[in-house]
Amino acid sequence: MAALVVPADWIRNWEKSGKNEFLQLCRNLAESKPSDDVTLRESSAATLERKQEHDDIQAALYELAWQVIKGNLKLDQAASVLNDVMEFREDMSSILADVFCILDIETGCLEEKNKREHFTQLVGACLVLVPDTVLKERLDPETLESLGLIKQAQQFNQKIVKIKTKLFYKQQKFNLLREENEGYAKLITELGQDLSGNITSRLVLENIKSLIGCFNLDPNRVLDIILEVYECRSDQDEFFVPLIKSYMCEAQTLCHILGFKFKFYQEPNGETPSSLYHVAAALLQHNLIELGDLYVHLLPMDPSILEEHKREITEAKQIARKLTMVVVPSEKTEEKDKEKEKEEEKNEKPPDNQKLGLLEALLKIGDWQHAQSIMDQMPSFYAASHKSIAVALCQLLHITIEPLYRRAGVPKGAKGALNRPLKSKQAPKPAEAFEDLRKEVFTMLCYLGPHLSHDPVLFAKIVRLGKGFMKEYQNDKQEDKDRMDTLLSCFLSITDQVLLPSLTLMDCNACMSEELWGLFKMFPYQHRYRLYGQWKNETYNSHPLLVKVKAQTVDRAKYIMKRLTKENVKPSGRQIGKLSHSNPTILFDYMLSQIQWYDNLITPVVDSLKYLTSLNYDVLAYCIIEALANPEKEKMKHDDTTISAWLQSLASLCGSVFRKYPIELAGLLQYVTNQLKAGKSFDLLILKEVVQKMAGIEIADEMTQEQLEAMTGGEQLKAEGGYFGQIRNTKKSSQRLKDALLDHELALPLCLLMAQQRNGVVFLEGGEKHLKLVGKLYDQCHDTLVQFGGFLASNLSTEDYIKRVPSVDVLCNQFHTPHDAAFFLSRPMYAHQILSKYDELKKTEKGNRQQQKVHKYIAACDLVMAPVHDSVVSLHPPKVWDDISPQFYATFWSLTMYDLAVPHHAYDREVNKLKAQMKAIDENPEMPPNKKKKEKERCTALQDKLQEEEKKQLEHVQRVLQRLKLEKDNWLLAKSTKNETITKFLQLCIFPRCIFSAIDAVYCARFVELVHQQRTPNFCTLLCYDRVFSDIIYTVASCTENEARRYGRFLCCMLDTVTRWHSDRAIYEKECGNYPGFLTILRATGFDGGNKADQLDYENFRHVVHKWHYKLTKASVHCLETGEYTHIRNILIVLTKILLCYPKVLNLGQALERRVHKICLEEKEKRPDLYALAMGYSGQLKSRKPYMVPENEFHHKELPVRNTGPTAVQNGPGSTGKPASATSTGKPEEGASEENEKSKEKSQSAVKAASKTNNTTPKVTASNGNGATNSTKLIKEKEDKDKSGKEKNKEKKEKTPAATPEAKAPGKEKQKEERPGKEEKTRETKEKTPKSEKEKFKKDEKASKDDKAKASGGESKSSAEKEREKEPSKERDEAKEAKTKESSKGEKAAVAGSLKSPVPRSESSESEREQKRRKLDTHSSPSHSSTVKDNLNELKDSATKHYTNHSTATLSKSKEREVDKKDMEKSRDRSREREKKERKRDHSNSDREVAQELKRRKDENGTSSSKHSKSESPSNSPQPNEKEKEKSKSSKSSSKEKSDSAKPEKGSSGGKKESRHDKEKAEKKEKRESTGAKEDKKHHKSSDKHR
Repeated sequence: MAALVVPADWIRNWEKSGKNEFLQLCRNLAESKPSDDVTLRESSAATLERKQEHDDIQAALYELAWQVIKGNLKLDQAASVLNDVMEFREDMSSILADVFCILDIETGCLEEKNKREHFTQLVGACLVLVPDTVLKERLDPETLESLGLIKQAQQFNQKIVKIKTKLFYKQQKFNLLREENEGYAKLITELGQDLSGNITSRLVLENIKSLIGCFNLDPNRVLDIILEVYECRSDQDEFFVPLIKSYMCEAQTLCHILGFKFKFYQEPNGETPSSLYHVAAALLQHNLIELGDLYVHLLPMDPSILEEHKREITEAKQIARKLTMVVVPSEKTEEKDKEKEKEEEKNEKPPDNQKLGLLEALLKIGDWQHAQSIMDQMPSFYAASHKSIAVALCQLLHITIEPLYRRAGVPKGAKGALNRPLKSKQAPKPAEAFEDLRKEVFTMLCYLGPHLSHDPVLFAKIVRLGKGFMKEYQNDKQEDKDRMDTLLSCFLSITDQVLLPSLTLMDCNACMSEELWGLFKMFPYQHRYRLYGQWKNETYNSHPLLVKVKAQTVDRAKYIMKRLTKENVKPSGRQIGKLSHSNPTILFDYMLSQIQWYDNLITPVVDSLKYLTSLNYDVLAYCIIEALANPEKEKMKHDDTTISAWLQSLASLCGSVFRKYPIELAGLLQYVTNQLKAGKSFDLLILKEVVQKMAGIEIADEMTQEQLEAMTGGEQLKAEGGYFGQIRNTKKSSQRLKDALLDHELALPLCLLMAQQRNGVVFLEGGEKHLKLVGKLYDQCHDTLVQFGGFLASNLSTEDYIKRVPSVDVLCNQFHTPHDAAFFLSRPMYAHQILSKYDELKKTEKGNRQQQKVHKYIAACDLVMAPVHDSVVSLHPPKVWDDISPQFYATFWSLTMYDLAVPHHAYDREVNKLKAQMKAIDENPEMPPNKKKKEKERCTALQDKLQEEEKKQLEHVQRVLQRLKLEKDNWLLAKSTKNETITKFLQLCIFPRCIFSAIDAVYCARFVELVHQQRTPNFCTLLCYDRVFSDIIYTVASCTENEARRYGRFLCCMLDTVTRWHSDRAIYEKECGNYPGFLTILRATGFDGGNKADQLDYENFRHVVHKWHYKLTKASVHCLETGEYTHIRNILIVLTKILLCYPKVLNLGQALERRVHKICLEEKEKRPDLYALAMGYSGQLKSRKPYMVPENEFHHKELPVRNTGPTAVQNGPGSTGKPASATSTGKPEEGASEENEKSKEKSQSAVKAASKTNNTTPKVTASNGNGATNSTKLIKEKEDKDKSGKEKNKEKKEKTPAATPEAKAPGKEKQKEERPGKEEKTRETKEKTPKSEKEKFKKDEKASKDDKAKASGGESKSSAEKEREKEPSKERDEAKEAKTKESSKGEKAAVAGSLKSPVPRSESSESEREQKRRKLDTHSSPSHSSTVKDNLNELKDSATKHYTNHSTATLSKSKEREVDKKDMEKSRDRSREREKKERKRDHSNSDREVAQELKRRKDENGTSSSKHSKSESPSNSPQPNEKEKEKSKSSKSSSKEKSDSAKPEKGSSGGKKESRHDKEKAEKKEKRESTGAKEDKKHHKSSDKHR
């Protein structure tokens, strides 16, 4: 810097120019000094500039002095220049002294003595320029001594020490009161005087200063006394605060004095006075001291506060754990606990928490900022957990919210105490609007937390402010949406963090609970449930006090629940109510857990909930939903076949609670909807229970006949007689349910989701679940849909319903709703629209005639249903509408039982009940007169309503029937065949609807009867019933449990109609005699070759009914033998349902009884539910035995006395089942007849094909019979003549399936001649199948495994083959048993058995025959294939006998003659033996069964194997060819063994087996002959010779 300020050139040329240059520099630097008018507001740049200039002058002078010290400049020259420089500035002497001070230090450190001397000389030369006092201040004592300014440096130092001691350490003022008691007394008097006058702090301060000066008082002690007096007069803030502010000089001093005061009270048992807290708070509020300075003087320390808080949490958790643990109490532990408590009380009380005391004082004076700072230093809610702090904070909140509360929160009529605002300007500003709450109030509440419970009044105020805000929020016009949303979230947070936890700590305050509900009910349920979830799962863990409360609540809940019974519901309910006011979530959570374990608690718990508040009911709804949605709970039992008991219990509780108490349903309904959306159908159980309990609409599958009848009437009749429980009190609850559904738009979504979920249960959910569970879930889904749809139909107004439910085509095509569900939902809509349109038309024209009304009704129907007819066309392919019209389809699906019939009996029954009630009321002496009057009025009103409703329904039904009468001609178009029409009708109408509900099942049966009664064109009643009864296996197997019940009910109603017609000829003639539905059309190929039309007569109808009964038996037995759970369960359910109408025939009943008994034995250990079903049915079946009749009473048969010979085999109805003698002739074209039958099957309907087959076969047989060469024919005819008289009595007792109705009407011109032969053939046909069936029953009992393998068709191939290998030995055993009874039969079998045929031929013929049958079966739909198959089976049974007899015709003549002779002799012996046996058999039923066995064995001689395989499966489903081969091989091996055996029994059995192979051989040969082979000619030659 020296080089810059004083260059070396100036020193070298000092005299010439350097001196002047230096002076000029100094002058310039001095002149640039800022003027004196520069104020304190000068800029920082100016200040820096001045400092820089000052440093530059110093530097110049410093450089000049260093030049002198170095010897570069002479002393006198420097002195003269410095003397000139002194004039430039006033403070130049001070600047020069500073330069000398620096040089003094620097030269003192140098070792060069000359430089030090030069410095001393320079200072000495400048003594004139710088005052001595200045130099004495700044230079060292040694330098001063060398300059001569002082005498000795040592003495100077000592003097300085003495002066400093005197100044700073010697007491000049009085500190203790006793040292100057007068001065301090005057000071205290001055401060303690009355301040009410004109005395101000300024005047008092002047007096205090005077006293300090006069009495030498210590100022700090004076300040201490001022604070002491302020403590005593703490209400005089306005006087003392300004006094202290003007008196004190440093904040630190005041803080130390206060800290010393607090320190004094920090001893054990010390109690800091509140006045000291107040003084400190006031000084803090006015910023006279800093909180940080004072905070360090207070105890306890922050770490110890944190430790205390943790210790409290740990203790709370331990207490909670003790309460939840099961501990056996002991006296010792109790005593120890008491001793510990006493010791803790003896311990010294810790000193006050001074930080909390200061905090309380700050809150009381309204200093929220400092109070918040202190609370931030502590754990959350630690400060507020002390009641005094909480109360102080509550009071501050009262004051802050007062203006806003007065404007927006005070309810009408309420006044309340006013809270005056604080005088302090530093206090929080009172809130005038809701926006102001965000500034301070919400923050204060968050610090307060659950301890708002200390001030219920403030709690109510906050809640009311919330209600006021919600009103504004709901009325807000979206102008300040963001601001209002922010405020809403603040209110929700306050509710979560403050209001609900505070309610927990309140002691059962029901008023606060109701007050809070006033706010909560304005929130949507989503917000409410979120708050409840936080309250239940999070809040209780946030504070030790809440942890304790939770444990105590659970403990108390356990105590109450242990003692809750039906008898003490009222006192227990009061206790539950008290406990629930504060802690509903914890209480309900425990109660629900108990209900899930013990479902018998449901009723007492529901009754005990009547003391709850509205908020508690809402919390209960949330807790139930949370329990239902618990992811840790499995909704299936461990066996995966049934729904868990806990879910069923909760569902039952839901229904009861929501019905009895006014709880909002939206959350529960939305939960079920969401579960359905997610594809989960378990929770539909809840909806089912809720609808059942709240609306009184039960799922009615198990309803009695009386209830079912009542359900077909009007709404009043349904309510009175249609349900198990009373549903009078459901008006309010059903209205609540309806409102909840409509308000939240859940009615239609629930319906659609349930309709879609039915299939989802099977195809989406069902993959991993047990079949039984899938069925239950499907039933639950379907039943709930029916129940829910019924509720909507009966409770929604017409407008609401029509507005919400779209049209059928929209439901099906857009929403993918199944057709049955779509019509179910739309049906009430159509009924409403038709009635409203009808009313409109009635008003337009005032004619009252019945005919006019009917026409108007029909017009209304046309107007409403016309769009429906158009819309249903899109639901099915166009081909469907060739057979049935859209009008018929829509009519069927849109009508109900209410439209078809009036349940007069049900109306009469209910009216009689009401009359009986009125009579009982009159006779009751205990009932008060007023109540009697009310009850009688109620009964009378109900009676009038029922009678009016019956009249209204009667008129409606008449109108509907008139409408149907006009429509019927356009119903069935029959563009293809009647058979196809019936197929479409059953497939699209009857079968889907009959399993939809119990009432629909009755409706379907009634509708079929109605279509018949209306004489509907192209409708074949007989064919319809035949298809329904013929093969029920497929339908039964594909049903769920409840569907099986409905299907059984449908069959029962159908059977009931058939049984009525069967029971009396007069009824039959009246209701069926001349009706087109019973017209049987036969394609006759007889003499005229024309079409014949005839009615089915009564007797033939009885035969048909018997056939249907037989078919039902066959199907039932098949299902029972499959071993499949679903088959067995469903058929048992169906059989139970149809028990009133079936079985009516004794032997069919006995067959069923045996099978069911077998099920009972097999399933007792394996499947108890099947065992229970079977036992139940078995018992009921036995009770029905007295009502069963023998077969000959069920359908009457008259056998001819003589054989009609060849004429009997002309075009007859019984041609499909003739005895061996009649069918032994003319078999070469059997195969051709079967081929012919196949071609007809393709082109014609199943029934006509069957009738044509039946008529074609006998014609061929007769024509060929005339030229037949069978040598045994005459013998057989003689044998038949002998038998005919004897069999007449016998066949009355045997069960026989009737021939098909189509085959019952022969040509009229031949009727008289052919009747005896026809009847004989028909009867013998009927004999055959039941006998084989009987033998099969017996075999099944011995070899159940084998039968199951054959019948099920779904078993593995290997197991089926093994079972078949066992069959020959079993049949051999049976043959041994039967040998003693039928020796003559055995002889005949032995002769047939000697004719062996090679195995390959039998295998091929067997497989070809199966292929034929398979082809024939495929032409008919599964729903009606049974009719065709049955006819084919009968045909094939007869064909097998043809083959057997024909095989004998190819033998040599001599051998044939021998055989004929033997056969004739054996047949005569056998006929004699049979006559004797017949006489004996008539005396007992057991003997009759044995005779049936023998007759069946005789008829199936040599054909048992083939027939057995067919009769095993009533559905006649073809077996695989490999199985047939295995079967033929096994039969071959067994036949060889039997033929080689020497024993007659084995011979007999072997012959029986061998005849099967002869038969198969002949069958194959016949096939070749039918195609024109050479063997055909040989056969004709041999037959001519025989002739």
